[in-house]
Amino acid sequence: MSDALLKVAGMSKVYTQGLLKKRQTFRLEADFEIEESRIVGVMGPNGSGKTTLFELITGSNQPTGGQVFCNGQNIHKVKYRLRDRMAIHYHQSYQVRHFSKVLPSFMLEKPNSQYPYIHLFDEPQFSTQDGYIGFMLDFFKKLRGEGRLVFLCVHPQEPFHIEIMRSMCEEFLFVNAGKVSRASDYDGLLAVDGVRDYLGKLADI
Repeated sequence: MSDALLKVAGMSKVYTQGLLKKRQTFRLEADFEIEESRIVGVMGPNGSGKTTLFELITGSNQPTGGQVFCNGQNIHKVKYRLRDRMAIHYHQSYQVRHFSKVLPSFMLEKPNSQYPYIHLFDEPQFSTQDGYIGFMLDFFKKLRGEGRLVFLCVHPQEPFHIEIMRSMCEEFLFVNAGKVSRASDYDGLLAVDGVRDYLGKLADI
């Protein structure tokens, strides 16, 4: 049996404040596995941990605990500058946060791929005024057809955002207060605690 495209195994990330007496300010926990190529929709309130989750999957942030495997290889054991050959994070206005490098690069592995298995799109700016939506949706389908795993994170503000997610995504993750819930379809997503409150009137579209 082949390895899952993505396995997030007991992963956590804890942020603290204070030098002598540390106080936990945020904690993200995730544990899930996606076997095959698909398009996964990701939603959640601002500050809930979505971008941190993407950082941990791509190896641009160091987990406090747990592991992330891309097609069977632990991405956090891959040479730092080559991790984007396994998983890549797209964000229009995003800069990777600095994190401490645990080991020198020469002690790390080479990736088992030259082209990323996992593509994470973090709130792409869809506009109905040009052809950008059609181009991007075709690109997502192309990646999925090539056997890649696509994450599409959208903060829904208009009905067409919901329509895109419902038509494109084969399953969903909902990130809320540092917890990651998984749903096999859109109706299942609506049944997850907190989703209807998050979507508001858009939940009834």
